[in-house]
Amino acid sequence: MESSGTGSGARTTSGRKRLYDSILDTVGDTPCIRINHLAPENVRVYVKAEFFNPAGSVKDRLALNMIEDAERNGSLEPGQTVVEASSGNTGIGLAMVCAAKGYPLVVTMADSFSVERRQLMRYLGAKVVLTPRAQRGYGMYMKARELADKHGWFLARQFETEANADIHEATTAREILADFAGERLDYFVTGYGTGGTVSGVGRVLRQERSDVRIILSEPANAQLVGSGVVQERGENSAPAGSHPAWEAHPIQGWTPDFIPFVLEEAISRKYYSEVVPVAGAEGMRWARELAAREGIMTGVSGGSTFAVAMQIAGKAEPGSVILCMLPDTGERYLSTPLFEPFGADMNEEELRVSQSTPGYQVA
Repeated sequence: MESSGTGSGARTTSGRKRLYDSILDTVGDTPCIRINHLAPENVRVYVKAEFFNPAGSVKDRLALNMIEDAERNGSLEPGQTVVEASSGNTGIGLAMVCAAKGYPLVVTMADSFSVERRQLMRYLGAKVVLTPRAQRGYGMYMKARELADKHGWFLARQFETEANADIHEATTAREILADFAGERLDYFVTGYGTGGTVSGVGRVLRQERSDVRIILSEPANAQLVGSGVVQERGENSAPAGSHPAWEAHPIQGWTPDFIPFVLEEAISRKYYSEVVPVAGAEGMRWARELAAREGIMTGVSGGSTFAVAMQIAGKAEPGSVILCMLPDTGERYLSTPLFEPFGADMNEEELRVSQSTPGYQVA
């Protein structure tokens, strides 16, 4: 928004001066927003708010590029069913893309992930096949492969496809360079689900802003990269099974029970300077702080990335500038522990406010 020309200081808008042919044309170009109340003095912290993507997460970029890359190389035929394993955000992004392009979609997902994710995918026209939580991410991954092999469906392969890191190299990284052109940028902080963000952005920052320290985050109780244990792989670079360092963790969308092949590029080429673990409870605390103190709604993964960014900010030199990825919105976590403190009924403080005047009280 911008100030009006009347001198009143009121905010006005003038439109984007562009008409869009499809919802897919609105993917990307997400804003970097300064943190004003939570950041330490003399350190600037920004968040890249990926919930500005049309289906609410960073995975909209990946979903669009996987489908369009497959269209370009002929591996996806018109009207063919798409199938993919997802903890939610990639599935939601694919549901949006497939709806806009006319492809049927089946998503396999462990039944441990939030109900909102299932509902959103079905709302967008997809079918959701649940797998047992005891079989972890590997189980939903293998179910998608089984269905693709059985029915001749197109398997999107978000954990292995080159289209994953490529879209972050072509869009996310370029947006960061443009937004911080002529500006200081000392740290870039991100977690990983597939590893596409850190691999794609890492390619560009290592070439064009090599002074930027890339910080990779993962759950404290599921430190796959931090363990140093190599992921065993099978056919087509697929994981051969669960990683031995994995444990169940509450940061949905982060760190499946294997190291994705897409992430291996960032590991082998040392794109990141440091791996910093974070506890899920800390991630939830900082997500709530972002909402209540900055008006910025993000999920557990965003809160966890921001928790690491705040650790870095606390020890950074004065004048440092930190950019933190916020992968998605908080609204797809309503049924999770993130929202446990906030009931549907009035709490004691709200009741006291209500009772401070005599009328219009709920019985």
